[in-house]
Amino acid sequence: MAVSGQRRRPVVALYERIADAVHDGTYPPGSTLPSEPKLAAELGVSRPALREALLLLQEDGVLTVRRGVGRTVNDRPPRRGFEQVQPLEELIGGGGPLRVRALLRTVEEPTDFTAQHLLAPARAELRFWESVLVGEGAAAALSHEWAASDDLLDRVHPEFARALRETDADGHPAVSMLSVLVGASRETALGAHSGITATLLGRRRGDQLGRPADTPAVLVTQVVRVGEVPVLAAKHMLPTGAPALPVLQSH
Repeated sequence: MAVSGQRRRPVVALYERIADAVHDGTYPPGSTLPSEPKLAAELGVSRPALREALLLLQEDGVLTVRRGVGRTVNDRPPRRGFEQVQPLEELIGGGGPLRVRALLRTVEEPTDFTAQHLLAPARAELRFWESVLVGEGAAAALSHEWAASDDLLDRVHPEFARALRETDADGHPAVSMLSVLVGASRETALGAHSGITATLLGRRRGDQLGRPADTPAVLVTQVVRVGEVPVLAAKHMLPTGAPALPVLQSH
């Protein structure tokens, strides 16, 4: 039976449209939004749906209601990604995204990690991407990313499957797999779970990151799902001295 991607609720899609307009400068920091009737007409939506989306944007620190003025865009609206899954190179980029340097782009059979987290059968073929994230001329993190098998992605998230094929055909451009997934998911809701543990780099990872093997590091494991179906699994190694990693805890 075919499984379709879980669609965003209309109010969430509307939230995204307004948040995009804030971040692309249509409504710059400090500006006042049009009145509710005018904005609803411009966006082609009902006023109740618009009011709910505006309330969510206010709760998330994007907008402020000022008496006698209306809704204004905060001077420093939060960076995108707190309301959706965000690629690691953007999350830890600080002043700007880190650069992704591709080390390996290949297809491999499941490992214990991917068999567990992607529910992949023993002889499945999974895309595997190994990348170094670079900032200020130094390696900041090492990422290992695996996608679910093509036949599963074709059923669960065909846009992601198509984007992966196009990315591979382009000759391994310097992007992360999660960035490809997020870019292909404008109309598909994603869920993610991460775990964080302390470890040491080890010899091979130390060589890749230009650090001694006994350098302390943080290992972040990540699984991204469409509904209940895992579509991407990753391991990210961040050595001591890497840019700070914001951690959001949900209940």
